[in-house]
Amino acid sequence: MSIEGLIVEIQSDILRITFDRPDRLNSLSAEILSAVADAVDAAPANGARVIVLTGSGRAFSSGADVGADGAPPGLDTLDAANRLVTSITLAPAPVVAAVNGIAAGVGCSIALAADLAIATESAGFMLAFTKIGLMPDGGASMFVPAAAGRARAMRMALLAEKISAKTAADWGLIAEVVPDTEFAAAVEKIVSHLASGPPLALAATKRVLNAATISSMSGILQAEREGQEPLLASADFAEGMAAFQGKRAAEFIGI
Repeated sequence: MSIEGLIVEIQSDILRITFDRPDRLNSLSAEILSAVADAVDAAPANGARVIVLTGSGRAFSSGADVGADGAPPGLDTLDAANRLVTSITLAPAPVVAAVNGIAAGVGCSIALAADLAIATESAGFMLAFTKIGLMPDGGASMFVPAAAGRARAMRMALLAEKISAKTAADWGLIAEVVPDTEFAAAVEKIVSHLASGPPLALAATKRVLNAATISSMSGILQAEREGQEPLLASADFAEGMAAFQGKRAAEFIGI
């Protein structure tokens, strides 16, 4: 697969997908999100028993791409993100998010959609949506409360605070946090363990645990889309984007 900003490799029975736009903190376009979903969907036919998602450089992903010309993300990006998180959760193979740095916005949503998220100590997680006049999407409004509870989800979503990897682990958002120097080895140990495990049993385990915790996903994704659509057309979103690009505080007026 040849998509600019994305590396997709199959090594034996491991599918490795790397967001590869380090100069833009691995921001994600609709094209990249769709290509990742394609790769995840094709994983069983390609013999993959484990899928690994990670980022190049110092970020996992900073979220949706605003575009080189400053164009804001739209519903095409949201729809592609929703397709990807659906593909991740439905994939029979375990999906590991190797969170090597900041996971913000829809990048955070994708990391939390994975079956196992392992992060470096220097990584952070952030639902940054309200900073630009939007609401969480990509399933974040389900993944966070399912793991961390309503109060913590409200704190992350309403305040748009960055939380540390340690806090994310303490809250149950991710499976493990490891020192940066031990990160690569820790990820490979888990990936190797999964790759040698019983694929049918792992798929069945994943399916029933997801049924117990995120069975409402399709409805939540639709509710997020319905909530996000008018926000994308709002003056507050336009101001949020202008403030972000101008590196200043936004002045929201509620229209």
